[in-house]
Amino acid sequence: MQFFNLKGINIKTEVLSGLTVALALVPEAVAFAFVAGVEPLVGLYAAFIVGLMTSLFGGRPGMISGATGALAVVMVELVSSHGVEYLFAAVVLMGIFQLLAGFFRLGKYARLIPHTVMLGFVNGLAIVIFLAQLAQFKFLENGELVWLSGFPLYIMLGLVLLTMAIIHFFPKITKSVPSALVALLSITVIVNFFGTQTKLVKDMASIAGGFPAFHIPMVPLTLETLAVIFPYGLLLAAIGLIESLLTLNVVDQMTHTRGKSNKECVGQGIGNVVTGFFGGMGGCAMIGQSVINVNSGGRTRLSSFSASIFLLISILFAAPLIEMIPVAALVGVMFMVVIGTFEWSSLRVIRKIPKSDALVLVLVSVVTVFMDLAIAVLVGIIVSALVFAWEKGKVIQAKVSLKGGKKIYKLSGPLFFGSVRNFLDHFDVQKDPKNVYIDFKYSRVHDHSALEAIDKLTEKYAKLGKELHILNVSHECRILLTKAKDIVEINVLDDDDWHIATDKLD
Repeated sequence: MQFFNLKGINIKTEVLSGLTVALALVPEAVAFAFVAGVEPLVGLYAAFIVGLMTSLFGGRPGMISGATGALAVVMVELVSSHGVEYLFAAVVLMGIFQLLAGFFRLGKYARLIPHTVMLGFVNGLAIVIFLAQLAQFKFLENGELVWLSGFPLYIMLGLVLLTMAIIHFFPKITKSVPSALVALLSITVIVNFFGTQTKLVKDMASIAGGFPAFHIPMVPLTLETLAVIFPYGLLLAAIGLIESLLTLNVVDQMTHTRGKSNKECVGQGIGNVVTGFFGGMGGCAMIGQSVINVNSGGRTRLSSFSASIFLLISILFAAPLIEMIPVAALVGVMFMVVIGTFEWSSLRVIRKIPKSDALVLVLVSVVTVFMDLAIAVLVGIIVSALVFAWEKGKVIQAKVSLKGGKKIYKLSGPLFFGSVRNFLDHFDVQKDPKNVYIDFKYSRVHDHSALEAIDKLTEKYAKLGKELHILNVSHECRILLTKAKDIVEINVLDDDDWHIATDKLD
């Protein structure tokens, strides 16, 4: 299998982009490990292994995966109640669920996510990334976290702004080197050369460690254990796939290319199964680091592969150097990610799009910030589907005509649960003649609610001694009506036992 096609790509740009991403992965992995209640190396191992596996087997070249906050907030409850070994087992199960999703080609259903949900997702996630960086403006005093103030705050803000300025203006000089990498190196040199007093990566935690070792989760192989990890594995798999597939779509739009959603499900599954057996906390696609990679010129698997390898090197050999990076420089990089991730155009169009779409956009953003990504996307899809059903339910119309004492209702629009009420309102059962015809040439029967509506209408006419006939039923609708004979009183063409509805005018 050919993982890398180096023909026609800028190897230097891809590798340097991977280095930039690796430097940005370190504090994120450490921070999310703390959120999950595990050791920093557990988060770093996850970032390395999941990133490596998805770079080789995933469906979106250039996308970065690793430990994420969306997963960490779910993991913390399992770790606190049962311990880290149960987390490793749940991560393995998470990967299995993701592999199954890929094998059964469930990734294609990501296309059902409306664009407004996508906008709400990226906006909400940008806000989450921004809020996460604010924790770096606090320090521990007498056992409590307090905000920086005075000179330390000014130093922190100055370094953050300088980092952002370098990232913004350096590409105007040259694009041969990722500007984020230049910013990180420049700020690190300045701070350490002048001995500036500010928080460094080493003040958060030590990232030094060995190569991850194979480790079977030490949990009892019982149904009780499965009962504990099953719901967590399923939830983690769902959150991981949702965030990964949405990030895939974002990268698709940024690069004007198309990733493979089902292959990405498989890649994420392989990554999490492996990381669960090597002492990692599991992970998924990271929109922040993916944006850094794309903006730095990373487009292929080589960039994401390089990021994983550089991260491993930093754990094994370069920990003392990585720990010298000022946290302010990393915050500045992430602030630029926030600016690049947030869909500023959504603020301009929000007054021009339908109110229902604007509601979904804002709702998804708010739920992403205050609750959970998976819940936010699910809420957005449900609200969008309900709005769609409501609007389509109003589309069904009926043109009425009289012909030889027979009344014909020519329907147009879909007949389904959302349009049943409007469908029934079109008929004047009391005043209609003995023979009434419904012409379905421009309409379709879609679900059981539609069948029930036709059955109710049939009963109303039958009680008054009138007959209801059905015309121009499509092949698909005829199959649906035939299957429903045991449920509702409806017949189709050439069935003498069912006389209430026929397909031709008498």
